[in-house]
Amino acid sequence: MRVGLITADPAHPVLAAVTGLLTPHHRVEHLDPGGDVQDLDRGDLADVYLLKARTPRALALAARLEGYGAPVINSAAATARCQDRVEMAALARAAGLPFAQTALVDGLGQLATAGEPATPLVIKSRYSRRHDLVTRADSAARLRELAAAWPDEPVVVQEFTANSGWDHKLWVVAGQLFAGLRRSELAPDGRGPTLPLPVDELPAGWTGAALRVGEVFGLEVYGVDILDAGGGAPLIVDINAFPGIRGQAGAPEALADLALRTAAQAERTASEASLK
Repeated sequence: MRVGLITADPAHPVLAAVTGLLTPHHRVEHLDPGGDVQDLDRGDLADVYLLKARTPRALALAARLEGYGAPVINSAAATARCQDRVEMAALARAAGLPFAQTALVDGLGQLATAGEPATPLVIKSRYSRRHDLVTRADSAARLRELAAAWPDEPVVVQEFTANSGWDHKLWVVAGQLFAGLRRSELAPDGRGPTLPLPVDELPAGWTGAALRVGEVFGLEVYGVDILDAGGGAPLIVDINAFPGIRGQAGAPEALADLALRTAAQAERTASEASLK
């Protein structure tokens, strides 16, 4: 099989591990979405592509490959659903998922001129991307600082939910769950390393919600950030298409197996179609 990696960083740990698993018997190719891919030969496609990038160029490239008939994990459409945090929250809440209430504001200037917030706020860039804005604001002074630093940034607002200060990171690969604990990015001392979290120690409602995300968003490889909102009640605060899944034993194997199964299924489907 030929497996294509749509990424600017093929040396990313999880991709490097997958490549190591596949290359003894399969061919792994790197397709940089930031490079010159305009002359991509539709007659010389890989059997499956892994979309480990979320830039507009990467999504456009994935959509082109899908248009040529190549399977892409995750699809361009599913990946795009996780980019706009307004649409992400609306889709999740409409499906009954315990997603944080998320409101779009015109800009940080609007928040800064509204006076002291009634409750601590979590401010996030509307569009999820590398180095986007995710911070806590407890005062008008903090909001003014943010407005000065990010004057043109579209943002969303969530009320801060009191919690342990730890994000529960749940990752899913084709229905297989992995988990870890990481200090919240809102923590003053930074995130630090990801700590092990046995999946069988998670409440059933948490694992059920994480798996339901895949169904709702059409994702096969994704991450779900969950807070304990009190009494073990889960609160989903973010969903990521094709996250890093660093240091999770079995994750590269699950990803490699998914790629090969998807390629084989596409081959069978094409063969059956040619016989009709």
